[in-house]
Amino acid sequence: MKAMRLHAIAQLEQESAPLALDEVAVPEPGPGEILIEVTSCGVCHTELDEIEGRTPPQQLPVILGHQIVGRVTGQGEGAGQFQIGDRVGVAWINSACGRCRFCRSGRENLCPDFVATGRDVDGGYAEYTKLPEDFAHALPDALDDRKVAPLLCAGAIGYRSLRLCNLEDGCRLGLTGFGASAHLVLKLAQALYPEAEIFVFARSQREREFAAELGADWTGTSDERTPVPLDAIIDTTPAWSPVVDALANLAAGGRLVINAIRKRNDDREVLASLDYTKHLWLEKEIKSVANLTRKDVREFLLLAAKHSLEAEIEEFELEEANRALHELASRRVRGAKVLRIA
Repeated sequence: MKAMRLHAIAQLEQESAPLALDEVAVPEPGPGEILIEVTSCGVCHTELDEIEGRTPPQQLPVILGHQIVGRVTGQGEGAGQFQIGDRVGVAWINSACGRCRFCRSGRENLCPDFVATGRDVDGGYAEYTKLPEDFAHALPDALDDRKVAPLLCAGAIGYRSLRLCNLEDGCRLGLTGFGASAHLVLKLAQALYPEAEIFVFARSQREREFAAELGADWTGTSDERTPVPLDAIIDTTPAWSPVVDALANLAAGGRLVINAIRKRNDDREVLASLDYTKHLWLEKEIKSVANLTRKDVREFLLLAAKHSLEAEIEEFELEEANRALHELASRRVRGAKVLRIA
């Protein structure tokens, strides 16, 4: 089968090609596993973190990709939840131990043995992939193969972030960074909280215009002050300065939810500008988001089908994965990027 594989950690420089198109064997599903013929796979900012070593794979080479849509074509011994031909999705959570205190309390995203698709095991930048069938997700018929792929990570982690905001209708919600996840959060917030006001902070004019097209009530750059304080802000950027800026825009008792797997180390000096009275006093909170659970994915897929939520996507062939990653790194983003495979 064809697969785009990462062979070495490297900086994603102009015109570099960190992924190589390789011919590799189709994986064999083990006990309790299913084999999936991949039809599409979303391209996520986390792949940049993997390539550049901020969240490095356990071994190389590895097939990236964790927003996978496909059809079941094989079953290992004991697997039987899905039938051959069933359409399924695969998310960042590939498996968890099921025994630790986190798994037993419904927080498998914090499991010390958490296995990530496309980092700890091969993912979906390929014609086939496999995983434990307990961690595959049945896809509602109403959701299109290409447009559902980003829902499996960008959408589901956005849903988890939104739930952690503890909002009510009529709230004022801020979104810092306007890529794949934030544009889906905006759509979901509009569906769940029709009286909410949504404020979008984005570095590029193109992203701000896109947010306005989708119905944002206000747009600006992260260092701008909003006309009113906000009840919650979700930050999806890899930088520290938007964190400090967001805290300045929070209302008393507001919560900042940071939806980022890593933050860059090259701008940590901005934290020296953190002022307790301005940024943290009056019971403001900071909450990070770590991974996601199967429950997050499944609840969000049902909400997406109910409210006809779709990702705005740009499509690429599998062999164009490097170009898609470069565009993502350089912020040439409108919604989400998706690889067409089968």
